[in-house]
Parts: sequence; C-alpha cells; structure tokens
Amino acid sequence: MAAFDLGVPITLVLDNARYQKCRLVQTLAETLGIELLYLPAYSPNLNLIERLWKFVKKKCLYSVYYANFKDFKSAICACLAQTQTTYKQELDTLLTLRFQTFSKS
Repeated sequence: MAAFDLGVPITLVLDNARYQKCRLVQTLAETLGIELLYLPAYSPNLNLIERLWKFVKKKCLYSVYYANFKDFKSAICACLAQTQTTYKQELDTLLTLRFQTFSKS
C-alpha cells in the first residue's frame, strides 16, 4: 500500500519512456508502495491523453490555418473547454476506461 495511506493499492500506468524506467523512479515507487505498470511499446491507443490529443487535432487542426499563435491556442482551449458539453458524447466513447488487461510477466 502506498505511503499516502489511501487504503487502496496504487498502480501508476506509464508509457514506457526511458526516463520512467530509471532506477530513481523505480526506487521511489517501491519506497512509496506504488506499482508501476508499463504499457507495451507502440501502443498510444492505450494512453488516454493520446486519444484526447488525436480528437483535438481532428476538431481544431485538420485543414485549418491559423494566422498566429494566439488564434491557434484559442482554438485548442475552446475545444478543451467543450469536452464536458458539446463533445461529451463523442469523448465518452473515445475515452472509455475499458482497457485490455495485462498479466504480470
């Protein structure tokens, strides 16, 4: 159980980046009682932030030209601000929590 005394085990899902596998991260996780679960290589479909970014790109960036950074940033912020309203139904199916499970090797 983690040192945070939450009463439940903590598993941190990581995307296999080299810096996430360093001894410091592994030692700290072990000290805090946090299980590290690494996603398989080349599996962005399992990473929710990758799914969200793909959705934002589709809504804001595909075939759209922004004359300046301010307009670009505003479009992305507006899209993200609508995730719980306008885009909720689309994102509910895209960002499902039904994942493939992995057995420990």
